[in-house]
Amino acid sequence: MSESTNRPDDLEAAIAENPEAVAAFVERLDAVNELLDVLALGEGALTDEMIVELSGTAATLAESADGLATEETAALAETVGANGEELAEAMETLLALQRSGTLDELAEVAEVASLLTAALDDEMVRSLAGTGSSLGEIADTAAEDDTRDGLQTVLSGVGAAEGSDPEPVGPVGLVRQIRDPEVQYGLGYVFAIARAIGERQAETDRN
Repeated sequence: MSESTNRPDDLEAAIAENPEAVAAFVERLDAVNELLDVLALGEGALTDEMIVELSGTAATLAESADGLATEETAALAETVGANGEELAEAMETLLALQRSGTLDELAEVAEVASLLTAALDDEMVRSLAGTGSSLGEIADTAAEDDTRDGLQTVLSGVGAAEGSDPEPVGPVGLVRQIRDPEVQYGLGYVFAIARAIGERQAETDRN
């Protein structure tokens, strides 16, 4: 028997063995044909003006894509991708500030600060700069080892005195306290501070 004669028999046998698969294939084939018919109808219904408009839209989209395909936008996209979670939280915070009206208040505060900065004249700027320099000098002095140790000693002494519940001392008690070696050492420390302050003040007055 020839090959052409066997083919229908083979097809019938395959259909008989898998009727469900063949039925599903036919259903899909009908759906595809219907889709092709719809597309054909849509294409036939397009007027020349619609085609020109769609072509212009496609050209505009292509130009937009070219404009977005820059190194800056690529870097921005990479940054957004790497910090997506943080940016999402920041946006939620920003939206909450906007809904509560706090964002507008912050903007007003920023405008006031900008106006104040613009209103500063040269003399005011120099004065503020001098204040900053003075604060810097104080910070430098406080960071010195001797100054830091001295402040710790004084503060520790104040804390201990506050915790000891001190009582008033009369003339007799004062004499008795002066005989205490620790009180004598403390007085010597206080006198040393007084002497150093006097020397520094005298030097400042001379200059």
